[in-house]
Amino acid sequence: METISFYGIVLMKRVLSGIQPSGELHLGNYFGMMSRMIKYQNENDLFCFIVNYHALTTIQDKDRLMNNTINAAMDFMSLGLDPEKSTFWIQSDVPQVCESTWLLSNIVNLGLLDRSTSYKDKLSKGLTANLGLYSYPVLMASDILLFGGEIVPVGQDQKQHLEITRDIATRFNNIYGEVFVIPEPDIEKSTKLIPGIDGQKMSKSYGNTIPIFGEEKNIRKKFMSIVTDSTDIQKPKDTDTALFHLFSLFLNKSEKEELADRFMTPGMRYGDIKQELFECFWSYFEPFREKRIYLENHKDFVFDSLKSGAAKASLVGDDYLNKARNAMGLNLE
Repeated sequence: METISFYGIVLMKRVLSGIQPSGELHLGNYFGMMSRMIKYQNENDLFCFIVNYHALTTIQDKDRLMNNTINAAMDFMSLGLDPEKSTFWIQSDVPQVCESTWLLSNIVNLGLLDRSTSYKDKLSKGLTANLGLYSYPVLMASDILLFGGEIVPVGQDQKQHLEITRDIATRFNNIYGEVFVIPEPDIEKSTKLIPGIDGQKMSKSYGNTIPIFGEEKNIRKKFMSIVTDSTDIQKPKDTDTALFHLFSLFLNKSEKEELADRFMTPGMRYGDIKQELFECFWSYFEPFREKRIYLENHKDFVFDSLKSGAAKASLVGDDYLNKARNAMGLNLE
């Protein structure tokens, strides 16, 4: 997953991923994917985008989608994504992805989509079944294959979608020849599941998230509401809990060991740990909050950066799309 040296020449891997503008950015987004993407921009060829086409499966309010999209872009840039070091764009600004989705859909067996656990999970949560939601994995495959993604950082919940992408690319290449890169997943073992305040996976769907940006008072209340057990204060506490795992996100190895010792030591109060965790969080994200305020007051810079990123992404997308069209017999000249 790192850069490869071949006879003194450094060959960079193309890392690609996106984030859905479905609402307020939270710790699960940051530690699950965003922080890794930002690190990748210094070592690899990073392609990153805001997946507003995907958001249409759940958001049908124009103003909400527009606001969520620009806010997601500013959030990402505030957290360290540098448009000069990466290719960063809004998905709908490179509409070639829709044509490639149609091309890919013609070699996808329905059984492959029927096995999507994400689709079934969303239906169980009350989302209305529609073609967009059902074919979501094909659009995701197009997002990756159209730009030659070699490494795709994903959460555990998206692992199956990437496996579907690999299946689609392999089938296409077997039918039409070697056109698409077969991507590899990158799942960070130590942060593959970020717990929410209730102990479940942190997700907007569960209403258990901790936002990164917002009013200090409101975010502090989120931390103080992290679910804990009723273990007697004079007894050791369980470290396999949301509180311990969330605090561990901000600690190095020795600091985690020290925290574990505190959990094992009688007299530790959960309330004290929650307060310390909030202070650690607030200090960690302070420079990002300042950058967020700057970007809010300089939106022209944000829009120009996204436009430039879309232009760069389009060049790559056009190349792969043209190869696919040629392979399928759609280009007559």
